[in-house]
Amino acid sequence: MTSTKSSQLVIFGGTGDLALRKLQPALYKLQREGLMDDVCAIIALGRGDSSDADYRQLIKEKMREFLPAHFWDEQHWGAFSAKLHYISLDVNSLKDYHNLAETIQQHPESRAVFYLATSSTLYTSICRNLHSIGVVNEQSRVVLEKPLGHDLTSCTEINHEVLQVFPERNIFRIDHYLGKETVQNLLVLRFGNALFGPLWNSQYIDNIQITVAEEIGVEGRGDFYAKTGALRDMVQNHILQLLCLVAMEPPANLRADTIRDEKVKVLQALRPITADNVKSKTVRGQYTAGAVSAAPVAAFLDETGFEDSNNTETFVALQADVHNWRWEGTPFYLRTGKRLARRYSEIIVELKKHPFSLFEGDPNDLPNKLVIRLQPEENITLYKVNKKPGLGRQMKLEQVELKLDADLHDQLQAHEAYERLLLDVFEGDQTLFMRRDEVEACWAWVDSIIDAWQTAGIKTKPYAAGTMGPNSSLALPEKHGRSWHE
Repeated sequence: MTSTKSSQLVIFGGTGDLALRKLQPALYKLQREGLMDDVCAIIALGRGDSSDADYRQLIKEKMREFLPAHFWDEQHWGAFSAKLHYISLDVNSLKDYHNLAETIQQHPESRAVFYLATSSTLYTSICRNLHSIGVVNEQSRVVLEKPLGHDLTSCTEINHEVLQVFPERNIFRIDHYLGKETVQNLLVLRFGNALFGPLWNSQYIDNIQITVAEEIGVEGRGDFYAKTGALRDMVQNHILQLLCLVAMEPPANLRADTIRDEKVKVLQALRPITADNVKSKTVRGQYTAGAVSAAPVAAFLDETGFEDSNNTETFVALQADVHNWRWEGTPFYLRTGKRLARRYSEIIVELKKHPFSLFEGDPNDLPNKLVIRLQPEENITLYKVNKKPGLGRQMKLEQVELKLDADLHDQLQAHEAYERLLLDVFEGDQTLFMRRDEVEACWAWVDSIIDAWQTAGIKTKPYAAGTMGPNSSLALPEKHGRSWHE
């Protein structure tokens, strides 16, 4: 439901990397589009001492650094910067919250939207303190960044505490992948085209692959990553969300809870990975020294320097199985990792091959594939078989690409994921956000894998930086006669 009530956005972690690289540029671009008229103030909170003027100068410098030059406009910047304010605040000190309360109360008619761009370990303290100073009412909203907790137990505890202050309808658990244009287009692709609907099941689809590959290492997040690993960091949220959108049943309508009901059903249908099958269903890896984009890079352990990171996985590959009528017999191959050969994210829907080939000499090894690319560019391509041009008596076949997406280049530059999601928060639309039972179901499945690793003694396998993970990850689909799409 769209609301016209004005909002003021309060960003905890207002000087952090997320706020500077993503949130503030997204808000500025919304301002340029005329979509921030109902936002009267943006209040950034940080531990350092600073003035409004100093913070505005910092944001201006970061805008010039992170935004393409053609997005900059002094007039729009003037209107945007007037909304920026800064307050020094220690999130664990109740005393510091009183200055925040005074600032929020300068706009008593507006709704307060609290964006927690901090570690999830601070969410409970922040929500309790906000409640204590009386700035939360039935209209207030809160945005929670991922990962929400470290496991199911901590996630459940955080959800319970946040729900003591904010009702579920006002909690926005954010995953920026869901704001990507092509991810949203999955719903239209599947449910708006008669071409794909009848084929979207195990009768016609051989396997589905989801890859989220990164070139970067831990990038200063060694302490966090040593305790987290690739499974918790990426599979629990991004990859399982993509799996849900690919595998879900058609919703009865496009209301937020209707769509999220169908996603939860997928998570509940995931077969458990246990100590009995974890070795055949999963591969853990950790990168060693190597070269990425022709530049030498250090090993993970040399980057982190933390003693408890010896068995932290920087790569994980899984075979997930959705145990329901639609998908029984169609494996979902999932993989993600750091310091891989290149940066890209994609979903591959590979259709089954014909039982035999009509064409002489055809090895029948060119399957139809739907490739949904999420980054670095966003596009959708159908791989089909064509006749090679020529006058020979025997028809020779080749695989060709059929582009299915519109030219979105300029639009995607103007409307990135956080813009879409921030706008939905202001308008109160939870469709692209996770519900409590959804995120807890993700953690339950991931926790079972971690428990199985520990029980079965599964260690990480080394892979050289600049490759696509351990060699054993290639065998995950190959033992069933399949291969990763490269």
